[in-house]
Parts: sequence; C-alpha cells; structure tokens
Amino acid sequence: MDEQLKQIGERLRGLRDVLDIEADDIARLCGITVEQYKKMEQGESELSVANLQKIAKEYGVSLDVLMFGEEPHMRNYFLTRKGQGLHVERRKAYNYESLASGFRGRKADPFIVTVEPKGADTPKEMNSHSGQEFNMVLEGTMELTIGPKVLTLSEGDSIYFDATQPHGMRTVGDKPVRFLAIIF
Repeated sequence: MDEQLKQIGERLRGLRDVLDIEADDIARLCGITVEQYKKMEQGESELSVANLQKIAKEYGVSLDVLMFGEEPHMRNYFLTRKGQGLHVERRKAYNYESLASGFRGRKADPFIVTVEPKGADTPKEMNSHSGQEFNMVLEGTMELTIGPKVLTLSEGDSIYFDATQPHGMRTVGDKPVRFLAIIF
C-alpha cells in the first residue's frame, strides 16, 4: 500500500508541475489543509477516491491516470474479467478494483470495494463529492451513514444517493464487506 500511495502522490505532484497549480489550490478543492495535502503528495497519507475524482474533473485528467498511472484507451467497450480490474489499496482496510479503467470518456466510475473489519469503536471517515453514488452489497454487511441517517445494508441490498451529502461506511461484524460502488 505504501508504494501505491507514493505513486499516487508522485502523479499528483506531476500534475501540479505540468499545469502550474499551487498546492493550496488543490487542498482548497479537496477541503483539506495544505499540510494534509502535502503529506498525500509525499505518500505519507491517503487521499480519498472522492477527492481524486474532484481533482481529475477540475483539471481535466482521467481518474485512472491519478489512481493507476494509465490513460484509458477503449472507446466502444471495455471488458473487465472477474478479479482482473486494476487495484489500488487506498488504505490498509480498503481495496478498490476499477471495473472500467480502460474506457475513455466514461460518465461513471464503477469499483468493487473490499473493506476489512475495523471494529465498532473506530470512527467512520466521512466524505462528500459532487454527483451521485450507487452501492450494492455483494458480500457481508455494512453500516452506511448518509448525513444524519444510519442504514445497515446486507448482501443484495443497494442504495443510490446524493454524494454531496456527507457519507461514510464501515463493516458490521468480523467479516470483510465487498460492494459495487458506482460514482457518477
């Protein structure tokens, strides 16, 4: 994971250099301090997929370039075989598998997300981003908070919501949860 975070940080630093963007501009866009952002560029801290998506949209680059270092090439379709999507482990407990990383100009970002259990006393990391989000639980159970509402989703349950609302999730029980997340 540390190497992946460092690579994402290097790509962010490269983006800033190429486009002559100040670190405080990106920090402001993400709603974090410049110090927090610089730690992310140095690979010492993680940046949420939602914030990576904000940066990608704001500066006209593909989310794939920031996350995986690859530019999408396919225009008509992109096939992802089971378990073969590009992976990024955003933090020790979260693994994202991109299901459309090679499709150019896509309007949504679909992922299979696997989250390891952390314990009920661990606070949820809340985030928000533009657009909408769809989650469908494939395995396990998750507790999803959207604004003040706390919902429990089990295998087969799905939810579509306004992603500008603060939201966060955690596993329920001692088993990992796998879910399909589509960010629009």
